[in-house]
Amino acid sequence: MTDVTHQISAVRRTVGSRTLEAGEARVMTISQTYDAPLEDLWDACTNAERIPRWFLPVSGELRLHGRYQLEGNAGGTIQRCDPPKSFAATWEYGDEVSWIEVRLTPEGDGRTRFELEHVAHVDDERWTEFGPGAVGVGWDLGLLGLASHLAADGSGISPEQAEAWMGSEEGRRFVTLSSESWGEASVAAGTDPEAARAATARTTAFYTGAPAA
Repeated sequence: MTDVTHQISAVRRTVGSRTLEAGEARVMTISQTYDAPLEDLWDACTNAERIPRWFLPVSGELRLHGRYQLEGNAGGTIQRCDPPKSFAATWEYGDEVSWIEVRLTPEGDGRTRFELEHVAHVDDERWTEFGPGAVGVGWDLGLLGLASHLAADGSGISPEQAEAWMGSEEGRRFVTLSSESWGEASVAAGTDPEAARAATARTTAFYTGAPAA
């Protein structure tokens, strides 16, 4: 059983922007502190045998300048790697390219903060329609998977359970709260509250299959 409210509250989400050579990009950052030492969390995030236990099956070369592919999802090239503190990679899905960076920071008492930054060029029309939740809910699900993998008591959701869980009342509640939290982060970044609420409703509907209000 997953404590949905606790997991949602344990995650910090921010939304911003950055100017790149190709123009203005959206920046979404998500972080959570885990009861795991730095080396173990690094291994969970970079070991091809462990990644499928909480995220997706991965193939390729998980090394600097190597290419990776997540089954049924994005692939890319590892651009920077500073074990056991950080790595950065392209995030290529279809004909779109964005960028991710993972940073791990010891918090003391055997705990480590995981922080993921996703930088993407998103056109205004799509951003207005769905806001940061379109990508953010997926990352929330990833952090839930990592929390489940690291849980000493065996609680949480395994990748094998994820599809059925997403269709459950608990899963839909998690997605709804995640979507709402990203909407709040969008407002904090300067988005009009009414526009953010509308985008949140559409994102929630997309993930849950329920019609937007």
